[in-house]
Amino acid sequence: MEEYKDIIKSAAKKYNVCPSVVAGIISRESRAGTAAGLKDGWGDHGNAWGLMQIDKRWHKPRGAWDSQEHIEQGIRILQGFYHCFKQKGWSDEQSLEGGLAAYNMGIEKMDYNNVDAHTTGGDYSADVLARAEYFKNNGYNGSWCVLM
Repeated sequence: MEEYKDIIKSAAKKYNVCPSVVAGIISRESRAGTAAGLKDGWGDHGNAWGLMQIDKRWHKPRGAWDSQEHIEQGIRILQGFYHCFKQKGWSDEQSLEGGLAAYNMGIEKMDYNNVDAHTTGGDYSADVLARAEYFKNNGYNGSWCVLM
């Protein structure tokens, strides 16, 4: 993960997102590019691309698999989901949890009483937030962060 720290922080600052959350997603999705089954940046049977495993069935992957452009695309996707929940009147924390769950599985099957109910492993947002806490305590933080 350290190899990508500077571009994670740069992309996160550009979009006012905590780098710890971005690092948490990257850790969960691709193990910083080292996950078993990744081939040339592709995972999920050739459907997910890059460090943030952006699903080509829903989004056109941008940039090299380990580039800042790719990370920025993942952040914009997360922000879109986050704002969707904010518009529903959810708190910042609830919107982040919902946004993370939706990043993993979309909104179509969302259980609004248990956002992780249909996520991979049934714990996606909780796991990403736990990883984010670790990264926050290990230098992936910024004064611009609203959450985490």
